[in-house]
Amino acid sequence: MASSSVSSLLRLSFCLFILQVMNIGRCSAATRIYQFKVQTKRLTRLCQTKEIVTINGKFPGLAITAQEDDNIVVNVINMTPYNATIHWHGIKQKLSCWYDGPSYITQCPIQSGQSFTYNFTVAQQKGTFFWHAHFSWLRATVYGPLIVYPKANVPYPFKKPFKEHTILLGEYWLKNVVELEKHVLESGGPPPPADAFTINDVYELEIVPRKTYLLRLINAGINMESFFTIANHRLTIVEVDGEYTKPFTTERLMLVPGQTMNLLLTADQPIGRYSIAMGPYESAKNVKFQHTSAIASLRYFGAFPNSVASPAKLPVFNDNIAVKTVMDGLRSLNTVDVPKDVDAHLFITIGINVNKCNSEDPNNKCQGPRKGRLAASMNNISFVEPKVSILEAYYKKLEGYFTLDFPTAPEKSYDFVNGAPNDIANDTQAANGTRAMVFEYGSRIQIIFQNTGTLTTENHPIHLHGHSFYVIGYGTGNYDQQTARFNLEDPPYLNTIGVPVGGWAAIRFVADNPGLWLLHCHFDIHQTWGMSTMFIVKNGKTVVESLPQPPADLPKC
Repeated sequence: MASSSVSSLLRLSFCLFILQVMNIGRCSAATRIYQFKVQTKRLTRLCQTKEIVTINGKFPGLAITAQEDDNIVVNVINMTPYNATIHWHGIKQKLSCWYDGPSYITQCPIQSGQSFTYNFTVAQQKGTFFWHAHFSWLRATVYGPLIVYPKANVPYPFKKPFKEHTILLGEYWLKNVVELEKHVLESGGPPPPADAFTINDVYELEIVPRKTYLLRLINAGINMESFFTIANHRLTIVEVDGEYTKPFTTERLMLVPGQTMNLLLTADQPIGRYSIAMGPYESAKNVKFQHTSAIASLRYFGAFPNSVASPAKLPVFNDNIAVKTVMDGLRSLNTVDVPKDVDAHLFITIGINVNKCNSEDPNNKCQGPRKGRLAASMNNISFVEPKVSILEAYYKKLEGYFTLDFPTAPEKSYDFVNGAPNDIANDTQAANGTRAMVFEYGSRIQIIFQNTGTLTTENHPIHLHGHSFYVIGYGTGNYDQQTARFNLEDPPYLNTIGVPVGGWAAIRFVADNPGLWLLHCHFDIHQTWGMSTMFIVKNGKTVVESLPQPPADLPKC
């Protein structure tokens, strides 16, 4: 792009940006203003130099900070050859669905040379969140923390820490991730593993003896769940997905992609250096993955910089017990108001499919099992990404872009985990469609997510946009209403849940945020293959329960 064109784009974007800011409603909360330039940067890692997509040339990206109920205004200018959007992961976007960010769901992508201003309020939310790209696999390098502090003079429900640090876990590929996604889709086969794991790219944390620190931990990885530990130290979980929890102390934990945790770390060991380690949790069988851990350093003030660090011990890669132990320890800080009566019961199977391949080039296009093509689905419907904004089509009552017939339960009942030869062992084909479910405003919803074994079972990180939900139960094997035990007193309140390998998870929430919301697996490869669907929440009876009209600068497809 010529320099004069870039200058014109920046001036136009700035004018639109100021107009957006001037239209923000007057209130006592502050307005936090940022400018994101989506731009490429040459980066050398693993002895190779490549061009990556970044925000403002930073990897990982800059931190957005705010206080509860503040307005956040972010002017995004796309200066790359790729489409782009930004999703504000964990922010509920109350009455601001237009700014949620998933491409072709709530907006068309911001095309090369264009801009869009996100304008939303972090209403009644505080904690650790993050932002990331929501187009193709760009979030492999386009991500950063979004920290919302409590209001002034509102304390934490634990002793104020001496200092806080943000730790971002990620995955790094030497190949261009946009081209990599295209190649995987064309081949019909599995993706290659990441070339490396990352902890803040390169990281050393210096701490003062006998002080307690707050660590804001974010898993920004795209296709791998991750174990995390610090040598010889115990970690106390006090918040997950932006919601306080009862303190739970452990030596190691697992985060699914999209999950955040706040941890208390006390510097109670002898002065020295200690390893911080991130490694893979891979619950699926016969899947290639990166085995080499990422290592960072925890250095006590006064320790020699070049002293040998005590090694950190991670669980073995398929340690399901370590995962369950942490999940069992998560409870909301206080007794919570879980919906006791339910208006809509949903049973959603999640799994990997093998579709028939009819290509004339089977060697290159049919690289899945049994010479088929890999897919993923919910209730055996593989989501087809449209090329329009579904929210805009819904708002303008445009027909033909999606249907409202997503099944609320699978068509057949069988042994979901182990498979039944007559039902599914020889038929793993998924139907294709762009389907949604519709709920009245205020509906109380229960969903049972059932992991299926059509090809292999694994822990699936399921993320719901626009809402958080109570995880009232989970278990191994097939869900059984007669034996399942629910916690309706103090279940954790999350926005992303790892549905156990070969098992199930039950959630409840109130659909009180009008708009169209994506529900999907937070493995990017599974979303690419179709493990997604959409919720439409109708407007309520009042203006404050209704979705406003779209912003003037909403991108066009």
